[in-house]
Amino acid sequence: MIRILGVRVDEINMEDALAAVEKFIAAFHAGQKRLSQIVTINPEGIWLARGDSQLAQIIEEAALVTPDGNGVLWAAQQQGVTIPERVTGIDLTYRLAELAAQKGWSLYLLGAKEGIAKAAAAKLTEQYPGLIIKGVENGYFRDREQQVVEQIAAAAPDILLAALGMPFQEKWLFEHRDQLGCGVAIGVGGSFDVISGQVRRAPAFLRKLRLEWLWRLLSDPKRWRRYLVIPRFMRAVKKES
Repeated sequence: MIRILGVRVDEINMEDALAAVEKFIAAFHAGQKRLSQIVTINPEGIWLARGDSQLAQIIEEAALVTPDGNGVLWAAQQQGVTIPERVTGIDLTYRLAELAAQKGWSLYLLGAKEGIAKAAAAKLTEQYPGLIIKGVENGYFRDREQQVVEQIAAAAPDILLAALGMPFQEKWLFEHRDQLGCGVAIGVGGSFDVISGQVRRAPAFLRKLRLEWLWRLLSDPKRWRRYLVIPRFMRAVKKES
């Protein structure tokens, strides 16, 4: 574990993350009642946590904090620490779906606009035959929040994927951690939009070149204000190191 601008990040790769999830689910099956919350953290999330003590505390108490973002890997390098790869929400979703289909684990998809989670579930079950998805629910449930919590608890999935956007998804999962009745809960941001086919992900060569952020910006120019965080983040990391 290292700290970037005071915020915890675990020095792990994808295989480490999958092994940790397997342990969390084993504990759930053995009777552990509190869910294991996983946070996928990128530079924007770290920047948010600097000014949000509640989010910072959630990250601190999480079962796992994965390095989601090339900026996180770069920041670690400034401390002389090499994190081998990003462990992003969407990549973790795909790998967990694959592993779940093999091991008989169940998933629940929560978030995104009406119909998106359902479409994402259909894509995942098509790609990974045998995958068990115990339920889907869109992200617009504020007027029936308790009902949704009870639905998830009744389904008792091994893994809850919440695509509600950071920091709301992290805070919501933490607030309801004792009621959700699942083994593992992960905030996965806009992953369902990509999995469902509503949004196209950056080509592999751009991801390899660490230019996925540029693809996102060009695909949705309205996001430009969010990227103003990046130079501030880099300056702060340089100053700290």
